[in-house]
Amino acid sequence: MNKKIIERVLNETEYILKNKKTVRQTAKEFNVSKSTVHKDMKDRLKELDNDLYIKVNNLFKYHIKIRHINGGEATKRKYLLLKNYKQ
Repeated sequence: MNKKIIERVLNETEYILKNKKTVRQTAKEFNVSKSTVHKDMKDRLKELDNDLYIKVNNLFKYHIKIRHINGGEATKRKYLLLKNYKQ
């Protein structure tokens, strides 16, 4: 694996774990695609450090578990803004 890629993977991992960020937020921060972050975390990180891989994977599972709550909150805010705008 290329040294530049290894460095990016480790930087993304640190950012995700320190800030509890999602794949989408990490991709935006590092100016790469979501697919790249996903491949970095699922394939490349597993090769580099299995313990970190497990921590990141557990965080991503948690994000999946709560996404319906976040989606519901976003929808609620959207319709409250529309209701206030119409009044």
